[in-house]
Amino acid sequence: MDKSLPLNLVRVTEAAAIKSFYYLGQGDKIAADQAAVDGMHLMFQDINVNGKVVIGEGEMDEAPMLYIGEKVGRWSAENDNVDVAVDPLDGTSLVADGLPNAISVIAAAPEGCLLHAPDMYMEKIATGPEGVGVVDLHLPIEDNLDRLAKAKNKDVSELIISIQRRDRHNDLVRRIREKGARIKFFDEGDVATSIATCFSSSGLDMVVGIGGAPEGVIAAAAIKSLGGMFQGRLKPSNDEEIRRCKEMGIEDVNKVLKLDDLVKGDEAIFAATGITDGDFLKGVIQYENNTVKTFSLVIRCETGTIRFVESIHKLNKKPELARIK
Repeated sequence: MDKSLPLNLVRVTEAAAIKSFYYLGQGDKIAADQAAVDGMHLMFQDINVNGKVVIGEGEMDEAPMLYIGEKVGRWSAENDNVDVAVDPLDGTSLVADGLPNAISVIAAAPEGCLLHAPDMYMEKIATGPEGVGVVDLHLPIEDNLDRLAKAKNKDVSELIISIQRRDRHNDLVRRIREKGARIKFFDEGDVATSIATCFSSSGLDMVVGIGGAPEGVIAAAAIKSLGGMFQGRLKPSNDEEIRRCKEMGIEDVNKVLKLDDLVKGDEAIFAATGITDGDFLKGVIQYENNTVKTFSLVIRCETGTIRFVESIHKLNKKPELARIK
């Protein structure tokens, strides 16, 4: 793919982050999410790419922008055809309540290389590189804790496991605690939390539990590029969701999906911009004179290159991103 695409995708997540940041602590998660969608959609109009949304804000009749199947970017015969998976605001309530770990994210890969994940639940497990070939979704959580602790030269009691705070995880929480590992709960920010396992500075050793399938694919694109480990298994709740899986080419809904099932090949690109301070990215900082600073991350799977991008935005020169009063 075009080598200018990674930094152009950063421009897209920056726009979403800046627009959403204006709703920090305002208690309105719907407005925060819509602002992120508006910013991302707007900036895509300036990117030379033939993009098709395969994971987005919902079906065409559910979302006016960034819906599944929508074409984004400036299309032309010279551009790459790419699948795009977007989450303009991962952590709507986090922004609304002024809490950490809200980010704007996007993954892109050549056409046909991203799993078209239905909007349903997925059982997941994610770790940093130490977990590759070590932990497995087929194994009981107790075995995975033992194996990961050995691989990281730790005692199980030193492991920190992140789980979304939901009643469906009560038994899993009990088993982890009985094994002696520690738990760090999160309420929102599925993508950011999974990716954080690949950064030792986050202190997280593993993420487990059931969350959104679309978020799982986006996280997988980043984790594959970072050399980490991710597996998922779809959890359809009814016959309609099973039918949707099969429509998207997933015949065996019980199959454990590995990184190469979720993100084919090695040309994926992942970009993220922090909205609020998080485990691996700072949030947007507002200065005087209508100026903001953003902190972003962009990763190319093909080369393993990880770029941290700090940008100063003078919004007087970018009125489309300035706050609308």
